[in-house]
Amino acid sequence: MQLIETIEVGAGGAASIEFTSIPQDGVDLKVVLSGRSTDGNNYFGLQFNNDTGSNYNYKLLSGTGTAVSSATITSGSFLRIYSGDSDYTANTFGNSSAYIPNYTSNSAKSYSTDALNENNSTASIQNLGAGSWTGTSAITSLKIYGAIAQYSTASLYKITAD
Repeated sequence: MQLIETIEVGAGGAASIEFTSIPQDGVDLKVVLSGRSTDGNNYFGLQFNNDTGSNYNYKLLSGTGTAVSSATITSGSFLRIYSGDSDYTANTFGNSSAYIPNYTSNSAKSYSTDALNENNSTASIQNLGAGSWTGTSAITSLKIYGAIAQYSTASLYKITAD
């Protein structure tokens, strides 16, 4: 696993974190996020190659320790990567990762994600998801977007065959 880039959000927060010019000499990609939203959501959007069309599908399983829920999204305009929620305990960031195999292939790309968000006073939420992007071009850019709080940090890694 080789680090491509790490981006930390500065003062005032950001609307997106973008990785561009992703090297094409790897096999898989991994995104690691320590994040917090500022708008009450516990996730950010994840898009490839600036594709904002209805080309993303995923299934989600969430558990709180006392309840389980699931969701299926088809023909969405983004995948999800989870973060801490602004309604949760102050200054607490969620941790998540997304894995994208075969990112240079000329076929649809799959992805999987796992995340943990906590609210010390009421809940801890584990999210597991899997999905796909129907785009068939190699992934050359990746965008995480939403109301992203200051100090949120995303790192992009490439996995090589060596």
